[in-house]
Amino acid sequence: MTDRNEFLYPRSRYYGDVKPENLVFNANLQEFAQKVNYICNLETAGKVEAEAAYKQIKELWHNLRQSKQELAVGQHPFRGDDREK
Repeated sequence: MTDRNEFLYPRSRYYGDVKPENLVFNANLQEFAQKVNYICNLETAGKVEAEAAYKQIKELWHNLRQSKQELAVGQHPFRGDDREK
């Protein structure tokens, strides 16, 4: 069963700054990419209408953006405004 899950849901190694929020977001990003891939393949094969595929991907994107904001990925809470520019 593990081999099937590894085949269907492959995970790549993370090479960035090792912080819990970065690791969680990376996992969310990989899941997003995998789901978008499945939706695109289903739409290409004619199993899903283009508009339905678009709506599903848009919802996935919204969820990914929300997770980025909740995890505060890319934000530097201890830096001054002058360093962020």
